Amino acid sequence: RKKLMNTLLDKPIDEVQFTVFDVETTGLETYLGHRMCEIGLLKFRGTKELDSYSSLVNPERSIPEDVVDIHGITNEMVMNAPVFESIADDVLEFIKGTVLVAHNAEFDLGFIAKHLRRAKRGIPDNLVVDTLTLARKHFNFPGNSLETIASCLAIDTEGNHRALKDVTITREVFQHFIAKLKIKALKELLDLQGGSVPFPEVEEVPPPFVIDEAIKSGGKLLIKYVSASGEETERVVEPIEVDAHNGTEYLIAFCHLRNEERAFRIDRILESHPVASNS
Repeated sequence: RKKLMNTLLDKPIDEVQFTVFDVETTGLETYLGHRMCEIGLLKFRGTKELDSYSSLVNPERSIPEDVVDIHGITNEMVMNAPVFESIADDVLEFIKGTVLVAHNAEFDLGFIAKHLRRAKRGIPDNLVVDTLTLARKHFNFPGNSLETIASCLAIDTEGNHRALKDVTITREVFQHFIAKLKIKALKELLDLQGGSVPFPEVEEVPPPFVIDEAIKSGGKLLIKYVSASGEETERVVEPIEVDAHNGTEYLIAFCHLRNEERAFRIDRILESHPVASNS
């Protein structure tokens, strides 16, 4: 593995296979149960495009109106799309042996890692390049969003905020950076970036017993919940998973009161009781 890595690092940049990737999502935070609703992948070497892959993904939760306004992916569009688990192997096969490239890679990697873990797949060991990091470290654009950088470089951005269009734009930005920075080998590129971007570690959270039992059995719970404003409600929920962020634990569950998947802070659940299966 190490020998293979060294061979890759010393390769001339034009001989390295890259995969640019981008995900569109239902929201910004994986720990609140937000999910991927589209993925786009574009494989290339030098100036030659080798292959592309894109798929809408059924996020199994609704996409909020304000998010639909950004990427234009509606609940109707994803209703009959595959869930991520059914395309996970295709995605892993596509990126195998390639160096990954994204703009704000940490965001996209967070969603990919979360979905792979949920699909019970391993996290791949690809090296990752982030055009946002390169822009911040080595260029001086008026802003570092993909759209701003692309318009400064006169790259067509029409149709952006859809995965496959965004990967096309990112590839053009990336190739501009390679030329400008006069990069000859992959090692130089990673040194300029400050190393490969790692896939994020996901905190393993042992759920409270009652919640754990409901997750394992697919059962329902009646919970008494207090909101941030202090309003108490009772609702029936079907727990899916428990997540954590900055020391706060969240229960992701289907809420029958709101008729959709929601995130509940566990420290705000005052009571939780199993509901008989015929309820």
